[in-house]
Amino acid sequence: MDLQPYVDSVRHELAVAAAAGGQDAEALAERLTAPLESAIRLALLEALSEAAEQITRDLAPGSVEVRLRGRDPEFTVSSGMEDGADLSYTSPVVAPESEDDGGTWRVTLRLPEHLRPGVDAAARGVGLSVNAWLVRAVTAALGGGNSRRPSGDSGKHFSGWVR
Repeated sequence: MDLQPYVDSVRHELAVAAAAGGQDAEALAERLTAPLESAIRLALLEALSEAAEQITRDLAPGSVEVRLRGRDPEFTVSSGMEDGADLSYTSPVVAPESEDDGGTWRVTLRLPEHLRPGVDAAARGVGLSVNAWLVRAVTAALGGGNSRRPSGDSGKHFSGWVR
C-alpha cells in the first residue's frame, strides 16, 4: 500500500491553509513539510496497525498483519486453518470487563466438530465473536459473572484487552 498519496494530500492541505496567512506562513509551511512527512507516515502506520488488530479479533482464528516492505505497509491475511488443521481455536483471550488485572492467557481449544454450528450460532445470537462468547461461557461456568449482555446493550461496542 502506497502511503505517499495520503502524505501528499496532507502536504497540499497545509499549503492551502498557509496560503491564507501570507508569504511568511507559506514559507513556514514549506519548511515544516519535510519533518511532518515522517510524523504523518507514522500516524498512518499506527492507524493501519490498530485496524489490523481490530479485524484480527473479528477473524479469529484468522489474522491480519501489517508488515513493512521498505517504507510501504503490506497486509498479510491468514485464515488460521492452514496445513489441513482441524477445528482448533487459538486466539488471544478477551478479558471479561470485571477483571481488574488486565492479564490474558492464550489457550488452544479443540472441540468436536458437531459442536461448531451450535457455538457459532450462540455467539452470533448474542452479537459476539466465538472467542468472546467462550470467555463469557467459561466465566459464567466458574461463577465469575453474568454471561449475557446487559439489557439495553446493542452489541455494537466491545471492551477488553487483547494481546
